[in-house]
Amino acid sequence: MRRRRISTTVFVAALSLSIASGGIASAEPAAPSARIVDTVLTSDTLRTLKVDSPAMGAVVEVQVLTPAAKSGPRPTLYMLSGIGEEDPHNSMWLRKGQAAEFFADKNVNVVLPLAGPGSFYTDWQRDDPKLGRYQWEAFLTEELPPLIDAAVDGNGRNAIAGLSMGAQSAMMLAARNPDVYSGVASYSGCFASAEPLGQASIRAIVGAFGGNADNMWGGPFDPAWAEHDSVANAESLRGTDVYVSVGTGAPGRHESFDTAAGWDRVVVGGLIEVGSNYCTHRLADRLGQLNIPATFDFTETGTHSWPYWVEQLPKSWPTLAGSLGISG
Repeated sequence: MRRRRISTTVFVAALSLSIASGGIASAEPAAPSARIVDTVLTSDTLRTLKVDSPAMGAVVEVQVLTPAAKSGPRPTLYMLSGIGEEDPHNSMWLRKGQAAEFFADKNVNVVLPLAGPGSFYTDWQRDDPKLGRYQWEAFLTEELPPLIDAAVDGNGRNAIAGLSMGAQSAMMLAARNPDVYSGVASYSGCFASAEPLGQASIRAIVGAFGGNADNMWGGPFDPAWAEHDSVANAESLRGTDVYVSVGTGAPGRHESFDTAAGWDRVVVGGLIEVGSNYCTHRLADRLGQLNIPATFDFTETGTHSWPYWVEQLPKSWPTLAGSLGISG
């Protein structure tokens, strides 16, 4: 892991008991269980599951890739997208990340949750008037895994990966649920939610979608912000296989100055990646202090954009595959 000095200025986001007659406590009614209510097969390797989630209070769509050549029970990789799905029915990992092509020959199930905008894949303290009910951690770590294992021949072993907002969320979920995920890969994320810059950036992202981050982890001094801080809780990553990548924000071979979109990627995507670079060094330094092994790829160039994340997926695969107990 390499250290470097970089700027920090560019990145700001009882139950009650019932008593039966005769004074004997009655058994509590069983909580409703999540269940798959519909399956839509798009191809031999891609399906959409519609999951009735008690935690979310809604039917949640989840896309699932399975290998072209299926060979018995296999592990599962959960892949999280960024701040907002442009198509609520088709993951960005499929549309922009070449996930279907990459995993076609891999003996792994790939789960692509279709998250709400600015959710951070976490359990919110309160329903948000604009964004609704977000209980993503409960859904992803408790409700969904047994359904996936039953539906697509999973073997109970899981890893998680994500980009941008999903990178921060993947690391957070891995740190908070080491019994669920054996490995994690994060591409261009920020991991210190309790620090002023980290909290400010999270609040800005949630606010951009009309939400109020106070409904997520409370006010600025609520301890929940520290509880979801992967740098502060880095010790929880001990024993987890970790891969993290980030660029410098400098334009590279995927940047073009010929169009307005190209300039937007260079300027906006560059500044965001500078912030991600700072955040990633913070995590690298902390893991180094704790002597927790991890693989970090600090590239010399690269903005906050899909071409670089597409390149990182195969580079991170050895770490993820090893954590899942598979080869190739």
